[in-house]
Amino acid sequence: MDKIIAYCGLVCTDCLAYIATQADDRAALEQVAAQWREEYNAPNLTVESVICDGCLGSDGRHCSHCFECEIRACGMERGVVNCAHCADYACEKLEGFFGLVPEVRAALDGIRQSL
Repeated sequence: MDKIIAYCGLVCTDCLAYIATQADDRAALEQVAAQWREEYNAPNLTVESVICDGCLGSDGRHCSHCFECEIRACGMERGVVNCAHCADYACEKLEGFFGLVPEVRAALDGIRQSL
């Protein structure tokens, strides 16, 4: 399976929610929801809110965070494959995300270098 790299650099195809969604594994989705409720202090997170086919594009199912993600919204508006393809790479929004999830910088930097 090809990797799906989100706008922000997360690898959707490595995400537990994506994997469980593709396997149509309700028990695994329940485990992801329980983990994320605790990890992200999100007590209202449900199984339905973690079902995801990857954040790229408007087709398919998206986890609830996709609809509030400023990085995703910006990438969609600019029509880029992911942020590595953006003329304004790496913007303030992305730099802030790198502070939370530093490993995504390496993924996007690698893509950018190959362009």
